Amino acid sequence: MMRVKMVTLGLVALFILFLGLPVSSFAHCDGLDGPVVVAAKKALESGNANPVLIWVQKKDEAAIKEAFQKTLAVRKLDPKAKELADMYFFETLVRVHRAGEGAPYTGLKPAGRDLGPAVPAGDKALVDGKLQPLAKLLMNTLEKGLHEQFEKAMSKKKFKADDVQAGREYIEAYVPYIHYVERLYEAAKTTAPGHFPEAGAGHDH
Repeated sequence: MMRVKMVTLGLVALFILFLGLPVSSFAHCDGLDGPVVVAAKKALESGNANPVLIWVQKKDEAAIKEAFQKTLAVRKLDPKAKELADMYFFETLVRVHRAGEGAPYTGLKPAGRDLGPAVPAGDKALVDGKLQPLAKLLMNTLEKGLHEQFEKAMSKKKFKADDVQAGREYIEAYVPYIHYVERLYEAAKTTAPGHFPEAGAGHDH
């Protein structure tokens, strides 16, 4: 029982790392309902810049403080000025934050966009202080993915040596399966990176 539990925990950790690889570029820090903008709104309403300074590197702190003070001054003029000033600050903060993580800035994304199940579950786990629901989601996804890739390759494995078309169908199933396994292995050797890590040299099949 203990061995099974350890294996399960190991697979969960492996899958968490796997999610950090540059397979997709999901990030919710550039959303209008993301944590960076939420922190910016809190800072502007309180007049205290500290909630946003944690989102930027120390070398960028002065620039953010300056943008923050300018925004506070302009937003007092009228409602329209407040709206424009706030948006200016949101964009500045997110751009600087992403640059500090080595990620490009492609503009603020609308609130309510579909981030998939993992990101919201990750945030909820921190809010609730409970990892189990997130671990269950990751484990189910990992097992489903492995089974699908494996079964597809196995179903095409047995073909006659002279049946070139059947052989090609096997290769079309084999390559995605091996790439999936390879990415999991690479994840096990590295730590979870930031937004856009530099991918190591992989093996093409």
